[in-house]
Amino acid sequence: MNTLPDYPLLNNINTPADVRKLSKDQLKPLAKELRDYLTHTVSISGGHFSAGLGTVELTVALHYVFDTPSDQLVWDVGHQAYPHKILTGRKERMTTIRTLN
Repeated sequence: MNTLPDYPLLNNINTPADVRKLSKDQLKPLAKELRDYLTHTVSISGGHFSAGLGTVELTVALHYVFDTPSDQLVWDVGHQAYPHKILTGRKERMTTIRTLN
């Protein structure tokens, strides 16, 4: 695994419940970290990330307001779900997305 820069808020998010523990003032900094992390990991693995970048704030807000995973989300395309994957315990695997096995 590649060494990633430090993301103080994002490093503590493993489930949507972790997002809901944040204060409203922390949501914007979390979105910035999420956007930076997404850009960094896609620069390693390649692929499309504009749809994911477009859903960063939406994803943070949905996980903050709704009781996910009890309240289910449906994404239009897989690339939109990249921020969702990062916030739901799969951030370490983002550098391997679009790779064999």
